[in-house]
Amino acid sequence: MQKALQIIKICEDNSIFFNIYTESLTISKSMNYNISFYNNENKKVPDDKKTSIKIIDNIYKYVEENPDIQILKVTVCDESKIIFDSIIRKLREVKNVDVLDLQHMARKYIKCGTEEMKVEYYYTEITSKGVDKWGAIEKLAEGLQIDQSEIVAIGYNMNYKEMIENAGLGIIMQNSAPYMKDFADVVVSDNNNDGVAEALEKYVIMK
Repeated sequence: MQKALQIIKICEDNSIFFNIYTESLTISKSMNYNISFYNNENKKVPDDKKTSIKIIDNIYKYVEENPDIQILKVTVCDESKIIFDSIIRKLREVKNVDVLDLQHMARKYIKCGTEEMKVEYYYTEITSKGVDKWGAIEKLAEGLQIDQSEIVAIGYNMNYKEMIENAGLGIIMQNSAPYMKDFADVVVSDNNNDGVAEALEKYVIMK
C-alpha cells in the first residue's frame, strides 16, 4: 500500500494523468486518455462485460482511507514525450516495482456520432516487482498440469512480452508495436480484422 501511495504522490505532485486498477474497479480523476477509450467501449458491450470506472477527485486520500483495497497496477499517460520521460525517471526510483518499458505512443479511436476521434498518448504500467501476465499463466498451467509447450499466448503490447516469449506459441497482432515482432512466433491480422479469431482458427481449434 505504501508503494502505491508513493507512486500516486509522484503522479499528483507532477500533475500527470494516472489510473489505479483494483480487482473490481479502474479508478481515475477524469475521463481522459485510456479511460475515455474504456468508457466508449462500455457503450458497445453488455453490463457484465463493462469496465467498472470510478471517478475520484482525490485518489491519494481514497487509497489512504481504504487500506484493504487491492491495487493490481497503476498506469500513467501523457501526450508529451518530454513530460512522460521525466515522470518515468522519477517512477524508476521507487524500489521494488517494475515500470513497463514502452517505446511507442498508444493510439486509440473513439467513435463520436458518425466520426472517429483519434486519441494518442504515451503510456506505462507500474506493478509490484516480478508481477506480469506470464507469471499468472505459469501458476495456472502448473495447477492444471499443462506443459509450457502447449500454451498459446496472444498479445499486442509490451506488457505481453514475457507471455509471448515464454509460451509454446507466441502470437501478436498486426497492429502491435514493431519491436514486439522480435518476441513472437507468429503475426496475425490486427484487432479490427478479427486477428484473435484468425489465431484461434489457425493454431488452436484446428490442432
